[in-house]
Amino acid sequence: MDADELGPEAFDDLVRDALDQLPEEAIALVAEMAVVVREEPDPDDVAPGSLLLGTFRGVAHTRVGGRVPGSLPDVITLYRRPILAVCATREDVAPRVLKVLGHEVGHALGLTEGQLRAYGWF
Repeated sequence: MDADELGPEAFDDLVRDALDQLPEEAIALVAEMAVVVREEPDPDDVAPGSLLLGTFRGVAHTRVGGRVPGSLPDVITLYRRPILAVCATREDVAPRVLKVLGHEVGHALGLTEGQLRAYGWF
């Protein structure tokens, strides 16, 4: 799907909808984070030959039990253009946004890439 077919505002709406669909346990966790949308990741953040749809930057909550007072919040970033690039139709975008968001929430909970893939959150 071409990125021009779904603009930033419409994509942001899909992210808000995905946030509303998270389980209650995840909503409490995400409420303490920043969830942002960027057009694309920095080239230095992407391994050659791969496509980065989202990132979690922070400390897994299983390690510290929550954010350390006075520290910056953890951040989940979703990348609009790469997500749209893996979607064949407009109808594919909302489920993919939810899957990427869920994947990054999984990292915030301390799940590894392998565990997330095994659970189907890739």
